[in-house]
Amino acid sequence: MRTITWNTGGRCLTYIDETRLPAELVTVETQSVTRLADGIRRLEVRGAPALGVAGGYGVALSCFSHQIEEAGQTFCHAVETDAAFLRATRPTAVNLGWGIDRVLQTALQEETPAAACDAALREAQAIEAEDIALCHRIGAYGASLLPDTCTVLTHCNAGALACVEWGTALGVIRSAVEEGKNISVLSCETRPLNQGSRLTAYELHADGIPVKTIPDSAAAYLMRRGMIDAVIVGADRITPDAVFNKIGTYMHAVCAHHHSIPFYVAAPYSTLDSSRNEADVKIEERSRDELAVCGGRQLMPEGVETINPAFDATPLTLVTAIITDHGIFRHPYDELTPLNNRNQT
Repeated sequence: MRTITWNTGGRCLTYIDETRLPAELVTVETQSVTRLADGIRRLEVRGAPALGVAGGYGVALSCFSHQIEEAGQTFCHAVETDAAFLRATRPTAVNLGWGIDRVLQTALQEETPAAACDAALREAQAIEAEDIALCHRIGAYGASLLPDTCTVLTHCNAGALACVEWGTALGVIRSAVEEGKNISVLSCETRPLNQGSRLTAYELHADGIPVKTIPDSAAAYLMRRGMIDAVIVGADRITPDAVFNKIGTYMHAVCAHHHSIPFYVAAPYSTLDSSRNEADVKIEERSRDELAVCGGRQLMPEGVETINPAFDATPLTLVTAIITDHGIFRHPYDELTPLNNRNQT
């Protein structure tokens, strides 16, 4: 399964529209930065690693769309404006800005728009290829943490659909299964958009990995009954004091800590952000309609307001280990800060 890639023949970006799953598998092809930004906002493409790839390709799309303009400041300003527009679509996810910055810096070093287009596309394709390789490394490292037979709880979707392929949290599970381990999965539905039931269950079922979907509110009860051996989630940003991931992650971490169940975070190296602490990170607030309407049916009285954060922050003190493509790190995580600083040079 390839979630996002470049269509060389069509000279466009191709990605799976995840809002249509699991009922139908539909792909989007676009040459438009505006269309890509809309798709990111609507969660057609989502997941920290996939957003990094999308951000990189978004800069490439911008370069191609503006290459007929005069070289120099006109071209650079237009591309930088598009980059800022893309960056604003998902402010909590660090990988989106990381992918944008990496390709933008590469493209704007060139002397002509044509050369910038070529450089931007090469760099974006390099990010895509790197994502595939690093997810397999994350999977290999993480598989060593799982018992030969176990049941793993997941939240949201940190699988192939959140990356280019393989996945981070689900990549650990896939790698463990490849090693011959007997792994079953409990996939939290992940309200209000049900990424767990729609996407994670879809992926695992397609791979023949045993999976059952549970209500988000059932996790603590199942932990208490001894039905969960480990929790593995992804991450959209990791600061020196917290992990930012889909809302509900913190709740699972607290419950896992109380029941002495290991709580693992699987994420690429680029998700580490040593430049901010928890208090500095803006949590994206989603629309009221996500809670108030489902399938065209009204679920709330008119006039009732909502609080609908897309993410929460889990203190690193609750995280047993962070699994990255550079290895496994454990509390007190002192090594994460210099590690991330090296990534930014």
